[in-house]
Amino acid sequence: MLLKAEKQAIMKEYARHESDTGSPEVQIAVLTEEINRLTDHFKDHKHDYHSMRGLYKKVGRRKHLLAYLKKEDLDRYKTLIARLGLRK
Repeated sequence: MLLKAEKQAIMKEYARHESDTGSPEVQIAVLTEEINRLTDHFKDHKHDYHSMRGLYKKVGRRKHLLAYLKKEDLDRYKTLIARLGLRK
């Protein structure tokens, strides 16, 4: 789980304007950080199936947001995946 300060730092880094908290870029960046944290958690706790369900839900949500962003603005999509290191 992300701390409030960490989440705000991510929002500040990926925001499109000063008070932006809900753009697809911000939501995808926050989800990506949460997914990375959960992935590290599963290296030690392989049988934590309840948290695994949460991971799958976050991955699915990020997938839908990425598809939306790709459909709406391809340049923003390409920039975001390059910044986050997705789609290697």
